[in-house]
Amino acid sequence: MNALNTARLSLMMFIQFFIWGAWYVTAPNYLGTIGFAASDFGWTYAVGPIAGILTPLFVGMVADRFLPAQWVLGVLHLAGAAFMYGATRLMTGSNPQPGVINLVFLGYMLTYYPTLALSNTVAMRNMQDSERQFPIIRVWGTIGWIVAGFVLSWKGWDTKIEMFYLTAGAALVLGVVSFALPHTPANRAKETSISEILGLEALVLFKSPAYLVFIICSMLICIPLAFYYQIASRVVEMVDFSSVAAVRSVKDALHFDGVIGATMSFGQVSEIFFMLLMPLFFRRLGVKWMLFVGMLAWVVRYTLFRFGAADEIRWMILVGILLHGICYDFFFVTGQIYTDKKAPEPIRAQAQGLLVMLTLGVGMLIGAQTAGRIEEFCTPHAARVASDRVAAIGDELKTVEAKLETATGDEKPAIEAEINRLNDEKAASRKEYLQNIHWRPLWGIPAAFAAVVMIVFAIAFRDTEVQTAGESKPAEA
Repeated sequence: MNALNTARLSLMMFIQFFIWGAWYVTAPNYLGTIGFAASDFGWTYAVGPIAGILTPLFVGMVADRFLPAQWVLGVLHLAGAAFMYGATRLMTGSNPQPGVINLVFLGYMLTYYPTLALSNTVAMRNMQDSERQFPIIRVWGTIGWIVAGFVLSWKGWDTKIEMFYLTAGAALVLGVVSFALPHTPANRAKETSISEILGLEALVLFKSPAYLVFIICSMLICIPLAFYYQIASRVVEMVDFSSVAAVRSVKDALHFDGVIGATMSFGQVSEIFFMLLMPLFFRRLGVKWMLFVGMLAWVVRYTLFRFGAADEIRWMILVGILLHGICYDFFFVTGQIYTDKKAPEPIRAQAQGLLVMLTLGVGMLIGAQTAGRIEEFCTPHAARVASDRVAAIGDELKTVEAKLETATGDEKPAIEAEINRLNDEKAASRKEYLQNIHWRPLWGIPAAFAAVVMIVFAIAFRDTEVQTAGESKPAEA
């Protein structure tokens, strides 16, 4: 692969995951202040998986048979920018409706989720050795997510609507950039059948018992995965890492206004380290044990959150975040490469779409709704009262801030003092809400579930066909 293609594909991955990192894990830190409750968050994080079920196979088929993959990628991101900007208009209305906003999020996710598979397709079709080259390209996606988190903290947008403006702007940029990506033509070698239009060709992979075990366990492990994206940033908000001397020093040195986005990005920092080491681990561990270690990391992470969140033990929470590198790389990136090797060349885009549909689609849909219900169950009356108070103070702040815009010079000091008082009350009520959540059962349930999936996978998965680089024997016996 030449240097120009490497640069273009790296930029694609950077912006692709910058978009996701700009809002996905920190959204509850803002939405919770405008009236979103646990059940609302269940739908906020369910609309993406719904989109993951509806769209990737069809779009993958379009990229396989009809249109160049990079064209489809560009159109989807341009549409996504419009949807996300529309969502911000609803958030700033006089009476934000979580249900309506979530419907617009569904429209956005119908454009974004297919691009996860398409970006993999564009990258892998322009490589000669995906096992060696893909991690090097994919690591730029991780860097993009990290930069997004740091931008949020630098600008103090961890808990503000600006995170959604940033997302819309980045989607617009990638929509334009996509048309300059390496040409990835459709495969027109044969006529298209109804089964191809429905994306059913990729189901042939289920004839392999090993791949069937892999896909089922992948789908199931995404149920606890939803808890991390949906809830973890609020744990970080609660323990307030800015009170730690080392973090405060970095915050002051870099002139950050917040720390939530940057702290959550530490997980992607570790992801870079393990991404670069993946070729070595492939040779040493093989497919099965790469996947197993990834699952084990989820069990350890949620166990740390179970105790760390309940007692506000910062090192446990930080280690749990840092485990993201193993959680994501060893399981999801390995799964993408494994799928690319198992699928026949003409249906690889559909195969990647199938993987996205069943993991980030079906698995995350079940997980989002489960996480919402468990969070609601673990949210006592005192926490709900405090959360309602946060939303009420937010409405009052809008009214007072509107007065400031038309105030005279003599009136401004009193209005500014009132705004500061309301912001302090809002922060105190938000803290009260978070501290009253029952964190031990909330994190203990996904930890136990991930452990069961891990054990089942270790016993049932066998693949004597796919080999890792440099091996003359099967990757897994």
